[in-house]
Formats: sequence, structure tokens, C-alpha cells
Amino acid sequence: MTAEKFIEFDSLDNEAQELIRESIEAMKMSYSPYSNFKVGAALKCDDGTITRGCNIENSSFPASICAERTAISKAISDGRVKFKAIAVAAKMINNLITSPCGVCRQTLAEFGDMPVYLTDPTMTKVVETSVKDLLPLAFHLTKAGP
Repeated sequence: MTAEKFIEFDSLDNEAQELIRESIEAMKMSYSPYSNFKVGAALKCDDGTITRGCNIENSSFPASICAERTAISKAISDGRVKFKAIAVAAKMINNLITSPCGVCRQTLAEFGDMPVYLTDPTMTKVVETSVKDLLPLAFHLTKAGP
């Protein structure tokens, strides 16, 4: 990531801190018996609600779903389609923050640019970025007609 910005958790505003804490709580619900790699996401909706999601693995790997898409699916199924920010928590690998996969980046891009907070369960490192920075050339359809 070239647009990453490492920040101290304590320097974030209360809303961002709450969102990050919620993503860590969501991580605890992960169903990941194959990889043992737990991921949690917390999505802040325009109405102020926070929707959590976790990764859900399946022995038929393509049937698995990432935490970010779980949170978005839950929010949409509750009638929420406008989002303000997302936080994603996962353990670091090789001292690197885990970021959303390509499918999740494209799914997030469907709903516009928003702040993205990435952290590990200890919250010692937080990366502050955005959907646009994670996927600068996202695929978008334009509406046909008038």
C-alpha cells in the first residue's frame, strides 16, 4: 500500500476508536477452522449504527466469505446502503498489517469512498487509509439511459 498512514490508536477520535474496538470484537466470532486466521470488520452506517462481520470459512473454499463482505451483507439486509467508515482487524503477518482482499476492496468500492482503519488485535499499529487508496482504479458501471 502506498497510501498507508500509520497512526497511534489514542490519536484517533472516539468514533474511529469505537469502530476499531468493534472490529476486534467481531474477530472473536470468526468461524475459521481451516486457516485459524480470524478477521473481524465493523462498518459504520450513515445512520450511526455499527454492523459487525467476521470471516466464515467453508471446506469448499470458494463458499467462504470475508469479514468485510459479511458486514456489508448484514447492513444491506437490514436496509442500510450508505456507509461512513470501516475497520478491519486481523493478526499481522511478517509484521505487516492485513488489508482487505481484492474482492472486498471492489465490494467496498461499490458503496463509495470511505475511511478504512486496519489494525491487529493489540491495536499497537493502526493504518488509516481509504477505499479509493486501496483500489484506485475500481471498476464502476455507469447508468445507461437519461
